[in-house]
Amino acid sequence: MVKRSADRPRTQFRPLDGIVLLDKPGGMSSNQALQRVRHLLRAEKGGHTGALDPLATGLLPLCFGEATKIAGLLLGASKAYRTVARLGVTTDTDDADGRPLLQRSVEHVNAAAIKALLPEFTGCIRQRPPAYSALKRGGEPLYVKARRGEQVEIDERDAQVFALQLTHFKADRFELHIECASGTYVRSLVRDLGERLGCGAHVEQLRRHWVAPFHTPNMYSLEQIIALAAAGDAAMAECLMPIEAALIGMPRVALDDLQSARLQQGQCFPVIAEMGLALALNPAGRPLGLVDVEAGGMLRIRRLFMNSAS
Repeated sequence: MVKRSADRPRTQFRPLDGIVLLDKPGGMSSNQALQRVRHLLRAEKGGHTGALDPLATGLLPLCFGEATKIAGLLLGASKAYRTVARLGVTTDTDDADGRPLLQRSVEHVNAAAIKALLPEFTGCIRQRPPAYSALKRGGEPLYVKARRGEQVEIDERDAQVFALQLTHFKADRFELHIECASGTYVRSLVRDLGERLGCGAHVEQLRRHWVAPFHTPNMYSLEQIIALAAAGDAAMAECLMPIEAALIGMPRVALDDLQSARLQQGQCFPVIAEMGLALALNPAGRPLGLVDVEAGGMLRIRRLFMNSAS
């Protein structure tokens, strides 16, 4: 058994609420990145909002404390990527981290041929997720089964691509800009585009540029967060965004003191507001939680944020 070094103190975690926009480095899983930042911030509770492959870099919103209650909203948000794909080689993971399966000629492929096919991969499409993915079958991620050599039938599923542009082409490599809905696999898109070109393809580089509503994100690299952590708690607060920063554009319901107290006690009551999901605010403008305004104006709690009344 490996013993903890005597000069390596145990992390003293603390309650911490907020969001960090991490520029995830390549070669690290999303969970590894989350745990590294969580320990640097000493946050008791944390979660990420949609995994990036170890090969991928770019925006990975990390939620801590009460912000984990809105992680599902960010998980389902639209996203934008830049990918560099290599033509002529298919791999078992559909990216450069995988084992090559087949190599074919790319002499017949040019930029015009790629552009001509892009409309087929734009809009509502069907795609088969990669065998090496975090999708679960029987309670176990597909990538775990794939690493054991198990053959698993993966059904096609709906995906939505809002924008797809060829931004560069040279020899056996091309670059795409992709804007898509949650659940769309860039690796699958590149793989399927390669098959339509008759030569195969896989993702060589992948970078996530934004996740709605963070369309122009102020991302922090892991190195920057390490430096802030070394400078102390006050410096680390620089990279922490409030919960409401992820809820820009969501309808607001302003509550008075009595209504705020009733909400925090778990009560339902009528309000004058439009129907639908909304963010409830106390008189000071602090977020109290996510609520549903139902027919007749009845307000019901969906997720209540703790320690937000002061």
